[in-house]
Amino acid sequence: MRKILFFIILVSNFAFAQMPNISSVWLNNSKPYVGTIGNDKETIKLKINISEQDKKNDQEYFVSGYTVVENNYSKFEGKLKITKYKDAKKKGVVYGDYELVEENKGKHSGVFTGKFIYTFKWNKTSEKIQSQYIELVGDWKSYDKTLDFKTLLKNQ
Repeated sequence: MRKILFFIILVSNFAFAQMPNISSVWLNNSKPYVGTIGNDKETIKLKINISEQDKKNDQEYFVSGYTVVENNYSKFEGKLKITKYKDAKKKGVVYGDYELVEENKGKHSGVFTGKFIYTFKWNKTSEKIQSQYIELVGDWKSYDKTLDFKTLLKNQ
């Protein structure tokens, strides 16, 4: 009987566990993510201005902002979804997927999809995150399906 009770308590703890709200992480201290897009490795900047944790699914974050490639400026909205979390004593790693949808303004607007990895070190003394590293790896596809580029973005 004790084993069954222990199992029920353990399962209920997982069922009601709340993911901490890390929406401020995606804002990247108000700095843009910088990287490359396409075979020519053109510079791309992606700035997230708004980040909110989904109230119904605490593993997802709604984000919005803008991208800049050469003279092309596009607003976007999308989501980041956490799929896996690894915790070590001094280091944590969060894995997930993203989809960022640019407003449709012609040939040079489309959808970013891919995977992200967020690595950080935890300072026990100050109880704060240090040495954050965020990388977004994926693809960008134009709405008219004529352009399809690999992307790589990193926080600064």
